[in-house]
Amino acid sequence: MLIYFVRRLVILAVSLFAASVLVFTLLSLLPGDQAQARLGVNATPEALEALREQFGTNRPFTERYLDWIGGLLRGDFGTSPLSGVSVGSEIVDKLGVTVPLILAGMTLALLIALPLGVLAAVKSRTPIGTALSALSQAGIAVPSFWLGILLITVFAVKLQMLPAGGFTGWEDVGGAVQALLMPALVLGVAQGAILMRYVRSAVVEVMQEDFIQTARAKGLSRSQALKRHALRNAAIPVITVLGLQLATLLIGTVVIENVFGLPGLGRMLLQDVGNRDLLKVQGTVMVLTAAVLLINFLVDVVYHAVDPRLRSNA
Repeated sequence: MLIYFVRRLVILAVSLFAASVLVFTLLSLLPGDQAQARLGVNATPEALEALREQFGTNRPFTERYLDWIGGLLRGDFGTSPLSGVSVGSEIVDKLGVTVPLILAGMTLALLIALPLGVLAAVKSRTPIGTALSALSQAGIAVPSFWLGILLITVFAVKLQMLPAGGFTGWEDVGGAVQALLMPALVLGVAQGAILMRYVRSAVVEVMQEDFIQTARAKGLSRSQALKRHALRNAAIPVITVLGLQLATLLIGTVVIENVFGLPGLGRMLLQDVGNRDLLKVQGTVMVLTAAVLLINFLVDVVYHAVDPRLRSNA
């Protein structure tokens, strides 16, 4: 287990390095000029060159990359040349909205998917199972932004139970929870419908395995065989899907934060792209990329710990 963990850790480090090179290179190749965006179209060539010198964008590519990656390794994301604020502090501030939103959405997804997915598998040949499968298909088909607009119309405009958008900050815990409730519900329903399909398929497949039939032949009831043997084995493929969904939620928050006007990481990223604040874009994209790679690393480790077949082959 230790050798496998170290090997995966090395792969994670190499992947992070490759991702940093890719992110920096692609953003450096984007058309446009930060100095031009700052000074406008009427700026003189002398003023533009002076500002490029101040921003450091006229330096060689390798020098700029080494300076950027060195700062990241020290925890310094640099200072935005356009807004003059620390990129790291901005990212940390926005994560205070995005991370709770993702955790709440994933919690709701699990609360939806696990019991309903198991029930749909157990009742797979009954009207209840068919109805649950149809419900999950409908949840997958509904676009997240449309569901968000629908919730705003019903609960904010008509019933006036929840705020339509915005975020007051965690100083007002009640207001913050209310602001995140509908966005988390949108993420939870969308991801819960997908995860429910995988839970159902995994449980149905495991319940047909020979060791389940042997357990039934030894006197265990269907529910006892499910609890003692099937759920643990069905959890193995679900863990992989769960990790992928966490990564998907990171990207999904970009849309949801803009629908509900939440000042999170995704909304900041879109604003920075429009403002040509490439240093903040680089830092934000690198944080999102590192989060996805870290999630995949943790999924591999947990998968290896849960599945004894992988441990025996390591």
